[in-house]
Amino acid sequence: MRFKDKTVIVTGAAGGIGVAICQRFAAEGAQVVVTDVNAEGAEATAAALRATGGRARAYASDIATAEGCHAIIADVMAHEGRIDVLCNNAGINRRGPLLSLTPEDWRLSFAVNIDAMFHLCQAALPHMIEQGGAAIVNTASQWGLYPAPNHIAYNVTKAAVASFTQNLARDYAPQKIRVNAVCPGEVHTPMLEAGVKRSGRSIADLDKLVPFGRIGKPEEIAALIAFLASDEAAYMCGSLVEITGAQAVA
Repeated sequence: MRFKDKTVIVTGAAGGIGVAICQRFAAEGAQVVVTDVNAEGAEATAAALRATGGRARAYASDIATAEGCHAIIADVMAHEGRIDVLCNNAGINRRGPLLSLTPEDWRLSFAVNIDAMFHLCQAALPHMIEQGGAAIVNTASQWGLYPAPNHIAYNVTKAAVASFTQNLARDYAPQKIRVNAVCPGEVHTPMLEAGVKRSGRSIADLDKLVPFGRIGKPEEIAALIAFLASDEAAYMCGSLVEITGAQAVA
Protein backbone atom coordinates (compact mmCIF):
# COMPACT_ATOMS: atom_id res chain seq x y z
CA MET A 1 0.00 0.00 0.00
CA ARG A 2 2.75 2.44 -0.95
CA PHE A 3 0.23 4.85 -2.48
CA LYS A 4 -2.51 4.87 0.14
CA ASP A 5 -4.28 8.26 0.15
CA LYS A 6 -2.25 9.44 -2.85
CA THR A 7 -3.61 10.70 -6.16
CA VAL A 8 -2.11 9.26 -9.34
CA ILE A 9 -2.80 10.45 -12.88
CA VAL A 10 -2.17 7.98 -15.70
CA THR A 11 -2.41 9.07 -19.35
CA GLY A 12 -2.97 6.62 -22.19
CA ALA A 13 -4.85 4.45 -19.73
CA ALA A 14 -7.44 2.79 -21.97
CA GLY A 15 -5.18 -0.07 -23.04
CA GLY A 16 -1.80 -1.78 -23.02
CA ILE A 17 0.76 -0.60 -20.50
CA GLY A 18 -1.59 2.14 -19.30
CA VAL A 19 -4.12 -0.37 -17.97
CA ALA A 20 -1.38 -2.28 -16.15
CA ILE A 21 -0.09 0.94 -14.57
CA CYS A 22 -3.57 1.78 -13.31
CA GLN A 23 -4.02 -1.73 -11.92
CA ARG A 24 -0.72 -1.57 -10.05
CA PHE A 25 -1.36 1.81 -8.45
CA ALA A 26 -4.95 0.91 -7.53
CA ALA A 27 -3.76 -2.34 -5.93
CA GLU A 28 -1.39 -0.28 -3.78
CA GLY A 29 -4.10 2.03 -2.48
CA ALA A 30 -3.99 5.01 -4.84
CA GLN A 31 -6.86 7.11 -6.06
CA VAL A 32 -6.26 6.62 -9.79
CA VAL A 33 -7.38 9.17 -12.37
CA VAL A 34 -7.67 7.21 -15.60
CA THR A 35 -7.20 9.51 -18.59
CA ASP A 36 -7.40 8.79 -22.30
CA VAL A 37 -8.80 10.32 -25.46
CA ASN A 38 -10.95 7.16 -25.68
CA ALA A 39 -13.74 7.94 -23.20
CA GLU A 40 -15.28 4.47 -23.36
CA GLY A 41 -11.93 2.77 -22.86
CA ALA A 42 -11.00 5.03 -19.94
CA GLU A 43 -14.29 4.32 -18.21
CA ALA A 44 -13.88 0.58 -18.79
CA THR A 45 -10.46 0.68 -17.10
CA ALA A 46 -11.79 2.70 -14.16
CA ALA A 47 -14.85 0.45 -13.78
CA ALA A 48 -12.67 -2.67 -13.73
CA LEU A 49 -10.50 -1.15 -11.00
CA ARG A 50 -13.54 -0.27 -8.90
CA ALA A 51 -14.95 -3.77 -9.40
CA THR A 52 -11.87 -5.23 -7.71
CA GLY A 53 -11.92 -2.80 -4.80
CA GLY A 54 -9.76 -0.05 -6.24
CA ARG A 55 -10.46 3.66 -6.20
CA ALA A 56 -10.58 5.11 -9.70
CA ARG A 57 -12.43 7.48 -11.93
CA ALA A 58 -12.14 8.20 -15.63
CA TYR A 59 -11.58 11.54 -17.32
CA ALA A 60 -11.54 11.67 -21.12
CA SER A 61 -9.40 14.35 -22.73
CA ASP A 62 -7.34 14.85 -25.86
CA ILE A 63 -3.78 15.49 -24.71
CA ALA A 64 -2.73 16.26 -28.27
CA THR A 65 -4.02 19.76 -27.42
CA ALA A 66 -2.82 22.15 -24.73
CA GLU A 67 -6.43 22.68 -23.68
CA GLY A 68 -6.94 18.97 -23.15
CA CYS A 69 -3.85 18.73 -20.94
CA HIS A 70 -4.76 21.72 -18.79
CA ALA A 71 -8.31 20.39 -18.42
CA ILE A 72 -7.01 17.18 -16.84
CA ILE A 73 -4.97 18.99 -14.21
CA ALA A 74 -7.78 21.43 -13.44
CA ASP A 75 -10.24 18.56 -13.02
CA VAL A 76 -7.94 16.63 -10.69
CA MET A 77 -7.29 19.65 -8.52
CA ALA A 78 -11.03 20.35 -8.35
CA HIS A 79 -11.92 16.79 -7.34
CA GLU A 80 -8.87 15.35 -5.52
CA GLY A 81 -7.09 18.56 -4.50
CA ARG A 82 -3.56 17.23 -5.03
CA ILE A 83 -1.33 15.36 -7.48
CA ASP A 84 1.15 12.93 -5.96
CA VAL A 85 2.15 11.06 -9.11
CA LEU A 86 1.86 11.98 -12.78
CA CYS A 87 2.48 9.12 -15.19
CA ASN A 88 2.98 10.48 -18.69
CA ASN A 89 2.37 7.19 -20.45
CA ALA A 90 0.34 8.03 -23.57
CA GLY A 91 2.10 7.56 -26.88
CA ILE A 92 1.59 6.79 -30.55
CA ASN A 93 3.83 5.14 -33.13
CA ARG A 94 3.75 6.34 -36.73
CA ARG A 95 6.01 3.80 -38.42
CA GLY A 96 8.26 4.25 -41.42
CA PRO A 97 11.35 6.08 -42.67
CA LEU A 98 11.20 9.81 -43.32
CA LEU A 99 10.04 9.68 -46.93
CA SER A 100 7.05 7.50 -46.02
CA LEU A 101 5.70 9.90 -43.39
CA THR A 102 3.19 12.69 -43.85
CA PRO A 103 3.50 16.07 -42.11
CA GLU A 104 0.47 15.01 -40.03
CA ASP A 105 2.28 11.82 -38.89
CA TRP A 106 5.19 13.95 -37.70
CA ARG A 107 3.04 16.64 -36.07
CA LEU A 108 0.80 14.18 -34.22
CA SER A 109 3.77 12.14 -33.00
CA PHE A 110 5.23 15.22 -31.34
CA ALA A 111 1.84 16.43 -30.07
CA VAL A 112 1.07 13.19 -28.22
CA ASN A 113 4.52 11.87 -27.31
CA ILE A 114 6.28 15.01 -26.10
CA ASP A 115 4.18 18.21 -26.35
CA ALA A 116 1.59 16.70 -24.01
CA MET A 117 4.28 16.19 -21.37
CA PHE A 118 5.22 19.86 -21.64
CA HIS A 119 1.62 21.01 -21.14
CA LEU A 120 0.74 18.49 -18.40
CA CYS A 121 3.90 19.12 -16.40
CA GLN A 122 3.64 22.89 -16.78
CA ALA A 123 0.07 22.76 -15.44
CA ALA A 124 0.82 20.27 -12.64
CA LEU A 125 4.17 21.56 -11.34
CA PRO A 126 2.87 24.62 -9.44
CA HIS A 127 0.50 22.39 -7.46
CA MET A 128 3.20 19.78 -6.85
CA ILE A 129 5.64 22.41 -5.61
CA GLU A 130 3.04 24.00 -3.35
CA GLN A 131 2.24 20.67 -1.68
CA GLY A 132 5.93 19.98 -1.01
CA GLY A 133 6.87 17.50 -3.72
CA ALA A 134 5.65 14.78 -6.07
CA ALA A 135 6.83 12.19 -8.58
CA ILE A 136 6.64 12.28 -12.35
CA VAL A 137 7.32 9.11 -14.33
CA ASN A 138 7.51 9.31 -18.11
CA THR A 139 7.28 6.43 -20.56
CA ALA A 140 10.18 6.80 -22.97
CA SER A 141 11.59 3.87 -24.96
CA GLN A 142 14.74 1.91 -25.58
CA TRP A 143 14.38 3.21 -29.14
CA GLY A 144 14.71 6.76 -27.89
CA LEU A 145 18.21 5.86 -26.68
CA TYR A 146 19.21 3.48 -29.50
CA PRO A 147 17.15 4.16 -32.64
CA ALA A 148 15.50 1.27 -34.42
CA PRO A 149 15.34 1.44 -38.23
CA ASN A 150 12.27 2.80 -40.00
CA HIS A 151 10.69 4.45 -36.93
CA ILE A 152 12.12 7.96 -37.13
CA ALA A 153 9.09 9.83 -35.76
CA TYR A 154 8.72 7.51 -32.77
CA ASN A 155 12.46 7.35 -32.08
CA VAL A 156 12.96 11.11 -32.20
CA THR A 157 9.99 11.87 -29.96
CA LYS A 158 11.06 9.25 -27.41
CA ALA A 159 14.59 10.68 -27.43
CA ALA A 160 12.95 14.01 -26.65
CA VAL A 161 11.08 12.38 -23.76
CA ALA A 162 14.39 11.14 -22.34
CA SER A 163 15.97 14.60 -22.59
CA PHE A 164 12.85 16.28 -21.22
CA THR A 165 12.96 13.94 -18.22
CA GLN A 166 16.56 14.74 -17.37
CA ASN A 167 16.12 18.48 -17.85
CA LEU A 168 12.94 18.66 -15.78
CA ALA A 169 14.57 16.61 -13.02
CA ARG A 170 17.59 18.89 -12.77
CA ASP A 171 15.49 22.04 -12.76
CA TYR A 172 12.97 20.97 -10.11
CA ALA A 173 14.84 18.53 -7.86
CA PRO A 174 15.39 21.39 -5.36
CA GLN A 175 11.58 21.58 -5.00
CA LYS A 176 11.47 17.81 -4.32
CA ILE A 177 9.93 16.98 -7.68
CA ARG A 178 11.37 13.63 -8.73
CA VAL A 179 11.28 13.01 -12.47
CA ASN A 180 12.32 9.69 -13.99
CA ALA A 181 11.57 7.69 -17.12
CA VAL A 182 11.22 4.04 -18.04
CA CYS A 183 12.73 2.93 -21.36
CA PRO A 184 11.07 -0.35 -22.32
CA GLY A 185 12.10 -2.63 -25.11
CA GLU A 186 9.49 -4.75 -26.87
CA VAL A 187 6.38 -5.19 -24.71
CA HIS A 188 3.38 -7.36 -25.54
CA THR A 189 0.66 -4.75 -26.10
CA PRO A 190 -2.12 -4.29 -28.67
CA MET A 191 0.00 -1.62 -30.39
CA LEU A 192 2.87 -4.10 -30.74
CA GLU A 193 0.57 -6.85 -31.96
CA ALA A 194 -0.76 -4.57 -34.69
CA GLY A 195 2.78 -3.80 -35.86
CA VAL A 196 3.79 -7.45 -35.79
CA LYS A 197 0.74 -8.43 -37.81
CA ARG A 198 1.57 -5.88 -40.49
CA SER A 199 5.15 -7.12 -40.71
CA GLY A 200 4.14 -10.74 -41.18
CA ARG A 201 6.04 -11.83 -38.09
CA SER A 202 4.73 -13.30 -34.83
CA ILE A 203 5.22 -12.66 -31.11
CA ALA A 204 7.21 -15.90 -31.02
CA ASP A 205 9.58 -14.41 -33.58
CA LEU A 206 10.13 -11.41 -31.29
CA ASP A 207 10.64 -13.65 -28.26
CA LYS A 208 13.58 -15.32 -30.01
CA LEU A 209 15.37 -11.97 -30.33
CA VAL A 210 15.44 -11.39 -26.56
CA PRO A 211 18.26 -12.97 -24.54
CA PHE A 212 15.85 -13.42 -21.63
CA GLY A 213 13.72 -15.59 -23.89
CA ARG A 214 10.62 -13.43 -24.32
CA ILE A 215 9.45 -9.87 -24.76
CA GLY A 216 8.19 -7.87 -21.79
CA LYS A 217 4.78 -7.85 -20.14
CA PRO A 218 2.81 -4.66 -19.38
CA GLU A 219 2.65 -5.51 -15.68
CA GLU A 220 6.46 -5.64 -15.53
CA ILE A 221 6.68 -2.10 -16.86
CA ALA A 222 3.98 -1.04 -14.40
CA ALA A 223 5.94 -2.53 -11.50
CA LEU A 224 9.00 -0.48 -12.42
CA ILE A 225 6.92 2.68 -12.79
CA ALA A 226 5.35 2.13 -9.37
CA PHE A 227 8.80 1.68 -7.83
CA LEU A 228 10.09 4.91 -9.40
CA ALA A 229 7.02 6.76 -8.13
CA SER A 230 7.34 5.37 -4.61
CA ASP A 231 9.31 6.54 -1.60
CA GLU A 232 11.59 3.52 -2.09
CA ALA A 233 13.10 5.44 -5.01
CA ALA A 234 13.45 8.64 -2.97
CA TYR A 235 16.93 9.44 -4.30
CA MET A 236 16.23 8.56 -7.93
CA CYS A 237 15.77 11.71 -9.98
CA GLY A 238 16.68 12.19 -13.64
CA SER A 239 17.13 8.46 -14.26
CA LEU A 240 16.39 6.72 -17.57
CA VAL A 241 15.77 3.10 -16.61
CA GLU A 242 15.93 0.52 -19.36
CA ILE A 243 13.79 -2.61 -19.06
CA THR A 244 14.55 -4.80 -22.07
CA GLY A 245 15.38 -8.40 -21.10
CA ALA A 246 18.94 -7.57 -22.27
CA GLN A 247 17.70 -7.16 -25.84
CA ALA A 248 19.71 -4.97 -28.19
CA VAL A 249 17.82 -2.95 -30.77
CA ALA A 250 17.35 -5.06 -33.90
